[in-house]
Amino acid sequence: MKKIKLTKAGLKVFLVDFGGIFAGAVILAVGYNMFMVPNMLAPGGISGLAVVLYYLIKSPVGLTIIILNIPLFIGGYIILGPRVVMQSFLGTLLFSIALEATAPFLPPATNDLLLAAVYGGIVMGVGSGLVFRYRGSTGGTSLLSLIMAKKWGISPGQAMLWGDLTVLVLAVFIFGSEAAMYAALSLFVSVKVIDAILEGLGMAKSVIIITCCGEKINEKLISELGRGVTWLEGSGGYTREAREVLLCVVTRQQIARLKTIIHNIDPGAFVIIGNATEVHGEGFKKLQQH
Repeated sequence: MKKIKLTKAGLKVFLVDFGGIFAGAVILAVGYNMFMVPNMLAPGGISGLAVVLYYLIKSPVGLTIIILNIPLFIGGYIILGPRVVMQSFLGTLLFSIALEATAPFLPPATNDLLLAAVYGGIVMGVGSGLVFRYRGSTGGTSLLSLIMAKKWGISPGQAMLWGDLTVLVLAVFIFGSEAAMYAALSLFVSVKVIDAILEGLGMAKSVIIITCCGEKINEKLISELGRGVTWLEGSGGYTREAREVLLCVVTRQQIARLKTIIHNIDPGAFVIIGNATEVHGEGFKKLQQH
């Protein structure tokens, strides 16, 4: 049998991942104990189903999540392999333990359903985003979606959607339609926060400039904005004439100045500006392994 050697670098990566997943699990547990559970909000998934069962049969939310995930872990191990299951198991276990450990010490933050849905969604989104960012998972519908995609060819997105909708429909009959609608709102908010954590806040803008004055624009962007420019070669699809294409990434604050520079040099330039949700390299954050 081949022995697995754990290097210092590998150990460091594992510890960083574990720390990130642990922090995310605790934050996620805080969101549930302070906002979701006290206000009978079941925002989809296995954890949402655990909230429903808590009010039906008084079963501990953390323990219920572990029990409901066991069949998924077994199926995932058979269908997806051990690696995917271990990543999900760690996040699920830490989340469940954090739920039970913090429950006695966390009073409800609010009794207002709207505030609970919005702020609970934000806190849950931060927690889940950290878990995902550090290559973890909290099991539930995310693991179920991978199993269904592998087994029956259903897209993971559709599988997660139907799993969450099933729990929300169940919540309608248990808690009423109003609570279910607020739960759906919290789910929407948490998804948006997760996207922000995983993809960044979109503080940078990518700019493509098609011009006949590339050299002058290039010099101004470098000297006045301090941003690097990549020079590309292109040609018009209709005229087949050569075109100078510049690619540049700037901050939001620099967009107005960039437009002024381009307009002053070449008012007829064709400019495309889009969101760059995550940028690594010189002038921005360094690329790091997660």
